[in-house]
Amino acid sequence: MPKKLSKQPTSTETIPAALPSILSDGQPLPRAIVFDLDYTLWPFWVDTHVCPPLRPNAAHDACTDKVGETFAFFEDVPSVLHGLARAGVKLGVASRTHAPDLGREMLKLLHVPPLSSILEGTNGAGAEGGSKKDKARKAVEFFDAGLEIYPSSKIRHFETLGKRTGIPYNEMLFFDDESRNRDTESLGVTMWLVRDGVSWNEIVNGIKEWRRRRGV
Repeated sequence: MPKKLSKQPTSTETIPAALPSILSDGQPLPRAIVFDLDYTLWPFWVDTHVCPPLRPNAAHDACTDKVGETFAFFEDVPSVLHGLARAGVKLGVASRTHAPDLGREMLKLLHVPPLSSILEGTNGAGAEGGSKKDKARKAVEFFDAGLEIYPSSKIRHFETLGKRTGIPYNEMLFFDDESRNRDTESLGVTMWLVRDGVSWNEIVNGIKEWRRRRGV
């Protein structure tokens, strides 16, 4: 049996049935999953499409800029962040944006709703329903592996993430929308190219590819 590379959910931290079974099928998961920002977690370039200052809406699930444009995550991103965190995967960001402060501000202003509300009306109704922990959180709080947001090579981003977390590159999975960033694979990282932003389908396929490369 292959060695499990990330912790499995405990009895108090279960994976709701509405989330993909790949998170709880007993097979190894990457110890860290890293995301690009622009056109990966959200459908815009933060350094060219957004005109500060930003103002969040009442629900904090979108922001409006100076000219009235509205910005938010791709639809599946909130449940993806919840699901991967519950599966014990560390999350990080590697973005070469030329507006790093604005990217960080967006991650602070955009809140991720409680998982119970995301799964409302599905068979995941038992997801911590009514517990004190079941509340909206700033998106930035999910990225416990760290934020590398600055104009530089993604190689540098991953070298810093590797030093900070101590996680080997071959136990990392990277989601990005630009094929040029496959150069990160020279470190041993598995990169999965996303075409239309992060979705659960992309996450599942990326994990399958990471497992395939590890002979699982």
